[in-house]
Amino acid sequence: MKVLKFGGSSIGNTKRIENVIEILSGIKDKNFIVVFSALQGVTDKLISLGHLALQQNKKYKTILVKLEKMHLNIITELNKKKSLKIQKKISNLFLELTEILHGVYLLKELTDRTLDHIMSFGEKFSCLIISETLKNRNIDNDYLEANKLIITDSKFTNANINFNITNKKIIEYFRTHKKSQIVTGFIAENKKGEITTLGRGGSDFTASILGAALNVEEIQIWTDVNGILTADPKKVNQAYTLPKITYEEAMELSHFGAKVIHPPTLLPALKKKIKIIIKNSFDPKKLGTEIISRTNDNSCQIKGISSIDNISIINVQGGGMVGVTGIASRLFGVLADKNINIILITQASSEHSICFAVLPKQANNAKQLIEKEFRLEIIDEKINN
Repeated sequence: MKVLKFGGSSIGNTKRIENVIEILSGIKDKNFIVVFSALQGVTDKLISLGHLALQQNKKYKTILVKLEKMHLNIITELNKKKSLKIQKKISNLFLELTEILHGVYLLKELTDRTLDHIMSFGEKFSCLIISETLKNRNIDNDYLEANKLIITDSKFTNANINFNITNKKIIEYFRTHKKSQIVTGFIAENKKGEITTLGRGGSDFTASILGAALNVEEIQIWTDVNGILTADPKKVNQAYTLPKITYEEAMELSHFGAKVIHPPTLLPALKKKIKIIIKNSFDPKKLGTEIISRTNDNSCQIKGISSIDNISIINVQGGGMVGVTGIASRLFGVLADKNINIILITQASSEHSICFAVLPKQANNAKQLIEKEFRLEIIDEKINN
């Protein structure tokens, strides 16, 4: 058995969805598991709708109508005379979404829990459309909402998986469901049954979680490039696709900017030594990149160069830091308590300064936390501003 995952760029419009259906039709063993993201750009629009409703900007209603119309048009284009049943199901989902957004509008409140619920509709829309369309093309399947199987904590917008419960649920479900499965990526739920999400890029993670639990032959991540490249082709003209790469190398590249694969995706597959293949849905004949436990290719010690463009650097320095124990512990402890992710850390050999990188949206908060933690040292001029 194989697990396939198609990202939003692979299903951005009717033509691209037809292309994906052609890829699925060409699979000899029709017993497949396919994970889909939302249609291209839809998750961003759903987030925007939530914030517009929060601001009591009635523009959200117009955008919501356009979003529903876009999905209904795609259904008609894909299914011609068999579209009414699917359109009704999608319209019911949009009615539910409308009520949630109206609640945000009235209460002037948008919690992370509510935002997760709003974002979850993108994958429900796309998977329901594709599942029903495949049935109309005589490809039998079940539509599966992944939150029924994947259980997490309550860290909304970037939840952590409870693998013990999740793996048991996945194995039990697939023991009794033998049809092909069309699965919503990105979404899960906590023990209370509340919708959670796995962070941006979480559909890759969904595919890996399913694949590892079922110990599948391979996991295929279908995207809009030929695989993992040696560098960003927009910056390096000579960048080329790597035919094979190890899990560790892929993890390094993805952490520092390579957007082809979501970093947590690799962990479940790594534990089970399941091969991951990155493929191009626009050029399916290309071999892509295989991510495996070990490669025999020693021709090039450096596999790639990756970069992150938008980063904030924070420097903590002062003569009072030299030889004082516990400075780093206090510094990174206060940031960890507020879930601020550190991307890079450097320290001068003299112990005179510590420099670290964070995402720009977390920079001001990080600065304020550090100033509060070291307020006495700053007053005594042991640490500079």
